[in-house]
Amino acid sequence: MRFRARIGWVAALGCAVLVAAVHRAAVGVEPVGTRTALPAPAVAAVLHITGAIGPATSRYVERGLAAAEERGDALVILQMDTPGGLDTSMRDIIRAILAARIPVVSYVAPSGARAASAGTYILYASHVAAMAPATNLGAATPVAIGGESTPQREPESDRVPREPESDRAPRQPESGHTAREQDESGKGGSRPASSSQSGLSTMERKEVNDAVAYIRGLAELRGRNADWAEQAVRGAASLTATAAYEQHVVDLIARDVPDLLTRLDGRQVRVGQQSVTLATRAARVVQVEPDWRTRLLSIITHPTVAYGLMLLGIYGLLLEGYNPGVMLPGVAGVIALLVALYAFQILSVNYAGLALIVLGVGMIIAEFFFPTFGSLGLGGLIAFVVGSLILLDTDIPGLSIARPVIAGVATAGALVIVGIVYLATHALRRPVVTGTQAMIGATAEAFEDFAGRGRVRFGGEIWNARSSVPLRAGQEVRIVRVEGLLLWVEPS
Repeated sequence: MRFRARIGWVAALGCAVLVAAVHRAAVGVEPVGTRTALPAPAVAAVLHITGAIGPATSRYVERGLAAAEERGDALVILQMDTPGGLDTSMRDIIRAILAARIPVVSYVAPSGARAASAGTYILYASHVAAMAPATNLGAATPVAIGGESTPQREPESDRVPREPESDRAPRQPESGHTAREQDESGKGGSRPASSSQSGLSTMERKEVNDAVAYIRGLAELRGRNADWAEQAVRGAASLTATAAYEQHVVDLIARDVPDLLTRLDGRQVRVGQQSVTLATRAARVVQVEPDWRTRLLSIITHPTVAYGLMLLGIYGLLLEGYNPGVMLPGVAGVIALLVALYAFQILSVNYAGLALIVLGVGMIIAEFFFPTFGSLGLGGLIAFVVGSLILLDTDIPGLSIARPVIAGVATAGALVIVGIVYLATHALRRPVVTGTQAMIGATAEAFEDFAGRGRVRFGGEIWNARSSVPLRAGQEVRIVRVEGLLLWVEPS
């Protein structure tokens, strides 16, 4: 009986579980443990472009875009505050943006930031351009780096395509005037551009025209104000955030990143050949920091650091040459010099300036070995200073060697030269202490009595001597002339 009762209880419990499962399925309630996970919120990766744009910045942006694509992020935000940078690094960043498979938003922020020169090109290349209040952009006239050089044109495969339709229809100014007319009137802080390039050299005109064609291609690709873009290159015009929005240079103004994501929500952008609708209102913001390799590259490609590494390498090799076998100066010098040359190769320095620096250091070192009384040292110092000034001849902030560093190294070199000259002149004034010249005027002692020719004791040695007067043994005499091994003496 008990066994049958247990069987009945188990059957009743099984029926109850079955009925409960059928009821849940009927009313649409999911069983515990099979609940469907909610979709994860979209991710917005934020990359920071701060300061001068160089090789480290371009590598950081390229790696950040690639990583965002691999993670499947919704978009990438390039938050910028830059005075400009190297043309090669800027073009690397733009190529990465144009090849990106996810939307890229350039955002000039925080308030007080700017996107000058290379930053303006990057802003035009992005799928969406945004600015924070109290920011500005423009002044995109190219600046020669390392002296005159032939502008590097991109191959046809890298040219910016010009699509017949832009992402958004251009906004017309409320006054009814064109954007070019507003630019010429100076509205919004833009400066009038000069249409004449008669004051420019042929090379400068080539660089300006190449930059104009490049930024106009970007403007036409994204449907932005191409006329003002040309003016920013030819006349170094600038715009505030409000004026840039009114003249359709940027797409929107946002206070901060959360406000930017809210305003981007629902916007359609064209990525490659397809149109993408942004869903960013609830997007999660991820700050992407540069890795250690990018930080290291940023340090060694700083012009002042590369300059110091070069000097450290040169002097390290010189110390090793003066003290063979020490090893430490030589090893440190080789490493520092190789790192400096790698940095200079990336920075595209003026090699005439580099040659002048090496020549100047060599002439200063030669002053130690040749009695030129400062002539070689002074020439070497001049060559060193001139070479340092033209090594990275650019007006871009953050991409030039600090003048105080050059002044400090030049002052140290000048002190070395002054010290060498002082030691040389002081040595000339000192009496001779070796050789036959040092014997003249010295005191000797008559070794024996003699008149005319005899012997004297000098410096513990017995010398043949001549005297015009008779001398007695032990009498002190003074040497007046030396002829080979014969001393001419006279009474003291």
